[in-house]
Amino acid sequence: MTKEDLLEEFENVEYRMDAEGFHYCFTGYSSFNEVKDEKFHQLRLSYLSAADELREYVESRIKELRDEVES
Repeated sequence: MTKEDLLEEFENVEYRMDAEGFHYCFTGYSSFNEVKDEKFHQLRLSYLSAADELREYVESRIKELRDEVES
């Protein structure tokens, strides 16, 4: 893979982040398998994991707080 090819891949990712929205770009639009960059995929997976963890935390806090309020 040439540096020009890699540049094109990253420009495509940047375009999709802007066009689709950052979060949806990585959660629903694509897994970007065509991007051959290990650090990119490491960070992408870390982002997805953190987003899932944050959602689960918010949902669990809502449940806890609702239970406390209703008691």
